Amino acid sequence: MKKFNVTVNGNTYEVIVEEVKSDKGEETITPKVEVPAGQVENPIAKSVSKSEQTPVQPKKEVPSGGFKVNAPMPGTILDVKVKEGQAVKKGDVVMILEAMKMENEIIAPQDGTVISIQVSKGASVNTGDVLLVLK
Repeated sequence: MKKFNVTVNGNTYEVIVEEVKSDKGEETITPKVEVPAGQVENPIAKSVSKSEQTPVQPKKEVPSGGFKVNAPMPGTILDVKVKEGQAVKKGDVVMILEAMKMENEIIAPQDGTVISIQVSKGASVNTGDVLLVLK
């Protein structure tokens, strides 16, 4: 076992990490947290307020065919500017993606009609996630 000091929101916690071998010979690491008396039981879970948590949304099935518009970087969808069935022209702003405290316009790469919107306002996306599909 190895001991580490971890600081979360200015509070320092002693963490003990134990190396465990599985039946397959793979190594896994199981952290154990020792919390000093009088402090919260789960400092990491308590350090993120409800307002800072990102809503988890079920993935919609992406329709086959059409042109998929993907997220160029990870971030949060601030606004969806189009609706399903709406016609768009190349260069139209279809969404606003916040990444690294900057608002980025996601534009339609070609003329078409929005056949499916895969995300909603407030959703977290990763690089390459499908945002919408044009036909």
